[in-house]
Amino acid sequence: MANYKEYIESGKAILGIEFGSTRIKGVLIGPDNEPIAQGNHDWENQLVDGIWTYSLNAVWDGLRDCYSSLLTDVKGKYGCTITNLTSLGFSAMMHGYMAFDKEGTLLVPFRTWRNTITGEASEELTALFHYHIPQRFSIAHLYQAMLKKEPHLTKIDSLLTLAGYINWQMTGEKVIGIGEASGMFPIDIQTKDYNQNMINQFEEKAASMGYNFHLRELLPKTALAGEIAGYLTEEGARKLDVSGSLKAGVPIAPAEGDAGTGMTATNSVAVRTGNVSAGTSVFGMVILEQDLKEVHDEIDLVTTPTGNLVAMAHCNNCTSDLNAWVNLFHEFAKAAGIDISLNDLYGTLYHKAMEGDVDCGGLLAYNYFSGEHITGFEEGCPLFVRTPDSAFTLANFMRTNLYASLAVLKTGLDILIKEEGVKIDEIFGHGGLFKTKGVGQNILAAALNTPVSVMETAGEGGAWGMALLASYMVHKKDGETLDSYLTDHVFKGNTGTKVAPDPKDVEGFEAFMKRYTKGLSIERAAIENM
Repeated sequence: MANYKEYIESGKAILGIEFGSTRIKGVLIGPDNEPIAQGNHDWENQLVDGIWTYSLNAVWDGLRDCYSSLLTDVKGKYGCTITNLTSLGFSAMMHGYMAFDKEGTLLVPFRTWRNTITGEASEELTALFHYHIPQRFSIAHLYQAMLKKEPHLTKIDSLLTLAGYINWQMTGEKVIGIGEASGMFPIDIQTKDYNQNMINQFEEKAASMGYNFHLRELLPKTALAGEIAGYLTEEGARKLDVSGSLKAGVPIAPAEGDAGTGMTATNSVAVRTGNVSAGTSVFGMVILEQDLKEVHDEIDLVTTPTGNLVAMAHCNNCTSDLNAWVNLFHEFAKAAGIDISLNDLYGTLYHKAMEGDVDCGGLLAYNYFSGEHITGFEEGCPLFVRTPDSAFTLANFMRTNLYASLAVLKTGLDILIKEEGVKIDEIFGHGGLFKTKGVGQNILAAALNTPVSVMETAGEGGAWGMALLASYMVHKKDGETLDSYLTDHVFKGNTGTKVAPDPKDVEGFEAFMKRYTKGLSIERAAIENM
């Protein structure tokens, strides 16, 4: 094992910090890009006057506590502290709206990605650009404020995301990574910058509404992975490290969102690859070779940290209903005096599912705890449906619920695969659905008819991904791409456990989806009559 104490004391370590929805996490990496220490801070958004937000006090208190927690971990493991770093990077949940005046004062409370208050703006901008603008995009929030004639717009001087705000406070520079920028405003993948034609369209529209906005002055500058987004200032160092030990001057990588750090942490930044994160919710991202032919409301477009176009299908529901059924079986086991851990029960039931019929024996389930944009539902109602002649077995029951967990994702990604002809060589899976080997991974491969790999390191999460981007910035060789750097210096040929789709399972999932699509009317009727 490397001498991490000497490594840290000599200032060679690299740090990535990510502001997630429920946790701020910092990961310190060593000479082989391996995590060697971490810090955490739990936090929750607040609903204030109908807006989901985090206060600036919560942002700074959380960041300082996370870093302090990291220092405690370093002290406990290696008996030293951090006084310098080779590089540093910050990430945060993408999108949202942080508007500032010339003095740097926040004009309205931070509006996070979670808010669904920009429906009118989303529709109008999608029509204006002929490019899908989701509600959570920063430009949708700005346009919605314009539609409502919010008074703060007369004072707005800059528009940032949370990651961009942190980078600004740490470096004095309003710069973000291109992947993060793609969640603010559409990117031209040829110029690797904001789409100028759409900027012109927006500014003309704004002028007709009485606003004289210049978007390139409002929006932060974009930077590609490998470029330097600024250097840690004395003020930034003090904001991060209240102990006063951390030196200024550390080069900082372009701030990226959770999409970009997730791609990096799963080594899925190359074209024709993708990743699926499956837990309480599920989303799939595929790196495209070229633009899509049509606009699809079900598909969001962002970019990799290197500026390649990414198509994303995001679904609100994945394992919540499945977990509820497993918990019910666990309750029965306790009532029957059977001593089995929840983890063992998951393993037993998941493996049992693989004994079921490939089409689930005619059973059907909808896991909609909440609505699903892709299938056209604003709210949900979990359902399990069968007919008198269905093969109602435990194996088929569990297989049905596993299929249902990925059915909406498949609906979205099938638009890419079947309608747009997008080619995918490999998908990398991460999240709770893949913890039981040979189950979630195999079912995802069947759903997408694509090889799926799962790597143990994917569980390190976005903070590790941000640290890797900071590592690439300072350690890359001339001309070395991020994809090559990750493959050669981080994963080093470790592609994880890879499974190919079983043709029978593929056929069975397609049969299930025909039943699933036809049965959506049952789900709608249930919602209307509850």
